[in-house]
Amino acid sequence: MTHAETLKIQTRGRGTYEITSAVEEAVGRSGIARGLCNIFLMHTSASLILCENADPTVRRDLETFAARFVKDGDPTFVHDLEGPDDMPAHIRSIFTQASITVPVEDGRCKLGTWQGLFLWEHRTAPHRRTIAVTVMGDA
Repeated sequence: MTHAETLKIQTRGRGTYEITSAVEEAVGRSGIARGLCNIFLMHTSASLILCENADPTVRRDLETFAARFVKDGDPTFVHDLEGPDDMPAHIRSIFTQASITVPVEDGRCKLGTWQGLFLWEHRTAPHRRTIAVTVMGDA
């Protein structure tokens, strides 16, 4: 059995946005009790992360690291059609991930105690992001 949904997430610009509840609601609507849930982000300048959800300073530190790793407006980048954060956003998304698969057990995502699913927006401007959620398994 397979169930697919599309989520739309509005961001306010660069930062992390927890999507755990939205994904778990999709899993619940699927009627699937045991299987896998794949979450796929349909963009090249944002990413998905499985991260600690209890302390927001973890995600703040990730952003600090990413800002050091790839700087906005770096003059070595040629691709800047959409501004100084254009190529850095692509690099950030390539070094993270666009897809996460988690097990489904008892009709819920089987996440660890402190784990959450997040959309990590790499652009500085607000964007509307599309996420495909596909749940596969048995009822």
